[in-house]
Amino acid sequence: MPSPIVRAALAACLAMAAACGSAVAGPHEEALAAWYRGDFAEVLRITRPLAAEGDARAQFALGFLYAHGQGVRRNDALAAQWFRRAADRGDADAQANLGFMFAQGRGVPRNDMQAVWWYQKAAKQDHAAARAHLGHMFANGLGVRRNETMAVALYRKAADQGNADAQTNLGHMYDTGRGVPRNLAEALRWYRKAADHGHPAAQFNLGSMFLLGHGVPSNDAEAFKWFQEAAFQGHAAGQFNIAYMYAAGRGVTPDLEEAVAWYRDAADQGDVRAQTNLAFMIAQGLGAPPDLEAAANWYRRAADHGFAEAQYRLGRALDEGQGVRVDDREAVAWYRKAAEQGHAGAQSALGGMYATGQGVPRDDALAVWWYRLAAEQGHAEAQHSLGFMYAEGRGVKRDAAEAQRWYALAATRLAGEDTAPEAIDMVHERAAASFGPPQLAQTPQLGQK
Repeated sequence: MPSPIVRAALAACLAMAAACGSAVAGPHEEALAAWYRGDFAEVLRITRPLAAEGDARAQFALGFLYAHGQGVRRNDALAAQWFRRAADRGDADAQANLGFMFAQGRGVPRNDMQAVWWYQKAAKQDHAAARAHLGHMFANGLGVRRNETMAVALYRKAADQGNADAQTNLGHMYDTGRGVPRNLAEALRWYRKAADHGHPAAQFNLGSMFLLGHGVPSNDAEAFKWFQEAAFQGHAAGQFNIAYMYAAGRGVTPDLEEAVAWYRDAADQGDVRAQTNLAFMIAQGLGAPPDLEAAANWYRRAADHGFAEAQYRLGRALDEGQGVRVDDREAVAWYRKAAEQGHAGAQSALGGMYATGQGVPRDDALAVWWYRLAAEQGHAEAQHSLGFMYAEGRGVKRDAAEAQRWYALAATRLAGEDTAPEAIDMVHERAAASFGPPQLAQTPQLGQK
């Protein structure tokens, strides 16, 4: 069945068709009714002959069916062909969706200039979604010279038409000061409009503003509410933040089992932060029975995607035999990947491997080099280890004063912080609305215009 948003849009179209139609429903109204009840095979039966006769609305609908694999096997090439036929007849929805197909390379070779051309044709007919997508092209310099002022103008026109993507992106432009002077109050206003329409990115952004006190007083409970709205729609960053708030008891009563469940939802979508924190909780037995093997598997999934924290923790698991067989050489490989990204813990651990000759030939000079990188970032264990190397004259000239200096820095750091491992903090970065492959610019409108 169509999503709630699509069903609402189709219900409005159905009502419009009924108001404009005669007492006896025509084929467009019959097709729309079939669409509304999810009978795509019937929609296909009605629209195929109409499309073959050159009916632009039916051609658009047929393209949409092929694009989504509803009633037919998904076929982007056929979808693009039917969109083009309708677009050539001046159908604005088809023009917008053909632009989308070119922008994504679905059914046609990716061509941003062609995407812009078709979006512009639809936008000239006041097509809100096309304006939103065209704004995205100008904002990011796709197929056109980058022009953030033009992007704002297009977003504003579409936002005033009620397009939630445009409202979200206009909020983001005010939030980041792109194309307009930064104005958090305006950002908040547009985010709220889109959030009230159920836009998950806007809900997440609104939650972030309440979490951080940007443009509004800080309010964890309000942040939790908006993150939850986004999370229930499958927004991975929202799910991650909800999990963290349950784990930390921010804006909600602490509940580690709920935290694990939400981390798992986000992790299953490929969110590397969630995969790492899920592994952390499983390893610690927080909210779920301890399972070091499962934790190591989650660390590996995130590490394979280049996430430094997960690479470090996977290295630790291999180093210490936590859920996996001890493998010093592989541990070194993962420590190195994280260390090269600037991860202080991994740099310190890699220094330790060189100092002891585990997984690599012993090399005191390299040990000192890695310890120093971590120590200069304030890593207490690295500072203490570097002090030891100076005290013993390993890899550096013996220097008691320098040793004492690093020992003192480490002691001060250790006295002021909890050295227990911690989960990764919440996602604070706000983002524009996505125009990725899951969506098309417009849902079918099968009734007469």
